[in-house]
Amino acid sequence: MGGAKVAERILIVDDERKMRQLVGLYLTNAGYELDEASSGIEAIHKATDQPYDAVILDIMMPRTDGWAVCEHLRTEGSNIGILMLTAKTEVEDRVKGLDLGADDYLVKPFAPEELVARVKALLRRKSSSLNEYPAKITDGALFIHPDRHEVNVAGQSVDLTAKEFDILYLLASRPERVYTRENVIEHIWSMDSEWHDPRTIDTHIKNIRTKLKKAGLPFNPMKTVWGVGYKFNTTEGNNR
Repeated sequence: MGGAKVAERILIVDDERKMRQLVGLYLTNAGYELDEASSGIEAIHKATDQPYDAVILDIMMPRTDGWAVCEHLRTEGSNIGILMLTAKTEVEDRVKGLDLGADDYLVKPFAPEELVARVKALLRRKSSSLNEYPAKITDGALFIHPDRHEVNVAGQSVDLTAKEFDILYLLASRPERVYTRENVIEHIWSMDSEWHDPRTIDTHIKNIRTKLKKAGLPFNPMKTVWGVGYKFNTTEGNNR
């Protein structure tokens, strides 16, 4: 017989103790193992020193806010699942977090059931992604290494956020397919994340193009299919 399943570990980051306790109560009842951090600096130290499956990260904290924590974790190469809690509803604020590498957002106030559902979806996607990536993808000077979550152009590393990498890999793994913005959201984000504005995909695509061009990629790998969405533009397609 197999051993008991190890509970997934989640770090709750918020400068308000009552909010940490409230989130902790919801997730404890769902069976997760929890830890807390009361500041962004403490969160960075803990996430660096200990393994977590996900972090529930409040944005508005003094000194080191949630955006700074998210950016630090992704810059250091962490693939931890990041769910950001925010009272902000503007699309620009959400896009900022996603550009920095956040996986999902939850706007305060929220229902306990929605928090647990989003955490479960986030952990499920992170777990399945470990087994989804096949061998690396190579197209001309572009190399995509899914097992290491790395992209390079002619040997030069390209610093993509987690979401940018996922979008590039999604399109590159099926170059014959055209993806609508909604298709991309369904594959990369949670199906129940109704707030996701399809226009955020345009921002991610623009960032990917800019970073790859800056790295010296001689062709545009993200083709716009007007009125539909996007597809991967192979070197063969560029040479036609």
